Amino acid sequence: MKNIKLQVPGTVANLVCGFDILGMALNEPFDEMEFKLLDERKIIIRHEDEFHLPTEPEKNVAGVVLQKILEKLENQNIGFEVTINKKIKPGSGLGSSAASAAGAAFGANELLGNIFSKEELVYFAMFGEELASGSRHADNIAPCLFGGITLVKSSEPMDIIPLSSPDLYVSAVHPQVEVKTSDARQILKKNIQMKDAVKQWGNVAGLVAGILKNDNKLISRSLEDVLVEPVRSILIPKFDEVKKQSLVLGALGGGISGSGPSIFMLSETKEIAEKVAEIMQKIYNEIGIENYVYVSKINDQGIRIV
Repeated sequence: MKNIKLQVPGTVANLVCGFDILGMALNEPFDEMEFKLLDERKIIIRHEDEFHLPTEPEKNVAGVVLQKILEKLENQNIGFEVTINKKIKPGSGLGSSAASAAGAAFGANELLGNIFSKEELVYFAMFGEELASGSRHADNIAPCLFGGITLVKSSEPMDIIPLSSPDLYVSAVHPQVEVKTSDARQILKKNIQMKDAVKQWGNVAGLVAGILKNDNKLISRSLEDVLVEPVRSILIPKFDEVKKQSLVLGALGGGISGSGPSIFMLSETKEIAEKVAEIMQKIYNEIGIENYVYVSKINDQGIRIV
């Protein structure tokens, strides 16, 4: 195989209480990536979008992933050319950097005849996340590669557990304000109280149990974050109102997508999810903040070849 085209999904990380360990793949938005296998050791990056991201491999999220793969294949005279059309806006909190990183690992592996496991692809892709945010985390990368909802039990050693995907709908709004992942990490508390940790552990366990048991009521009451959301939500205008109005309309719950500024909510029906998306858009339109909304099922497949 000499070339391949991919559709790489956006993702929601943390799922409210599962900071850096839980993630979920979406049907929309998604990036498009095209790969070609070269017969010389070089990496060529091209962008067909408006975001003016660097094309030098060592400065590009996809590029550093491909560099790590080539380091592993030190005796092979091959390289990669990748063309990226990003539809997941960088800094959206919907897994834009993870899409580039995971897409690079997946695409290269396909061209090489699938010589690496999915866990190894996560390992390579984490170098891209490190370039983007300063931290090697896999909560966006894992669902992007595995599909559905994933639990990253450990990244060293790699231990990723795909969870069953409940039959739920996701509403997401991306208000056009900037929240850098690196900044959102810097404001987190360095120390937490034991009682808060215990409550958070209970919520994470309850959420995973609810997902596995397909218990929407348990999912709903477990979607609570007492550690990260109270701090990060101050960076997102109208966050509390969006969440409050969504719950009034019947959403099960939700919160900040990744480090923000996007907000997501889970609903049992498409009708509720669409109403939630409408109120999300209305709230930001009223204060003059441009925004994009998405209504999506949970993406069970992850990256797909098109």
